[in-house]
Amino acid sequence: MSKVTIIGATGNVGMFAAYAISGNPHIHELQLYGREGREDFLKGLVQDFADSFAARGTNIQLTWTTNLRDLAGADVVVITAGAPRGPGQDRLDLALGNARIIAPMARTIGMVAPKAKILMVTNPVDVMTYVALHYSGLKPSQVFGLGTHLDSMRFKSLIASYFKVHVSEVHTRIIGEHGESMVPLLSATTIGGIKISNLPAFAHLPVQDFIQSVKSSGEQIIKNKGSTVYGPGEAIASLVKTVLGDENRILTVSAYVKSEVHDIGGVCIGVPARINRNGAFPVTIRLDESEVIAYRESVEKIRASTEQVMAKLETAKEPAAQKKSRK
Repeated sequence: MSKVTIIGATGNVGMFAAYAISGNPHIHELQLYGREGREDFLKGLVQDFADSFAARGTNIQLTWTTNLRDLAGADVVVITAGAPRGPGQDRLDLALGNARIIAPMARTIGMVAPKAKILMVTNPVDVMTYVALHYSGLKPSQVFGLGTHLDSMRFKSLIASYFKVHVSEVHTRIIGEHGESMVPLLSATTIGGIKISNLPAFAHLPVQDFIQSVKSSGEQIIKNKGSTVYGPGEAIASLVKTVLGDENRILTVSAYVKSEVHDIGGVCIGVPARINRNGAFPVTIRLDESEVIAYRESVEKIRASTEQVMAKLETAKEPAAQKKSRK
């Protein structure tokens, strides 16, 4: 039985993710973390959850905290904390501000919960996953992000609707950035085990329209209702279930890649990964030439953003470190 902590549990995504995760049979403690000043809200949230658990027969220990050191013993830490994306705002616009929130959190998690798996949700998720990996000091397999997991599900749903088949018959991936440079893997897409390009209707598949729909889906939801909640929440819950159930499923998440995809790597980015109790392990794959070109461009975009954010974080540390050395 496992302990799962939600950092950012007072936010919309954090609250629903916690509720979705609570149905996992492998969990014995669900811990809700919020910043200082949110104690009353956290108390009320625990009471509300407890009532719903009683109604549905869920037997999980519920706790809350505003102290990161209470995360000791956590098996999975889900991080949703940070500034949300606003209408018309690119995910990368959030990078430095959210990195300044994530870096000290990750450092503390690495110290108090060295065996934990960190699941990053905060945007821009690829850059934040790298920040968490760097500052936590954990192994690459222990830190991964939501990445293009939800994007892949959105793409899968569009394809299923087009071919008029059950969504479970469609297997597809979107890799690369969780953002504008995402890359659909049509070369790895099948319907009922049949390669999609072998189906006559494929000739008329509006791929670019589908990808644009996937790219703009989050923005449209934010524009219409203020925030994305249920899609990310269920996607988070499915990843936590995969980890704690030691399921060895191959899902597309933001993970640190070295040379698994055509020797292109050195960043955290969306890739197919085998996920189990030990974390996320990128799978070695071969792509079509056009996909390789697009993936390389996506990697370089994320690399530039990651290096920029890391440089600014390190620069911000220098004055304090110099001041300390003079004492």
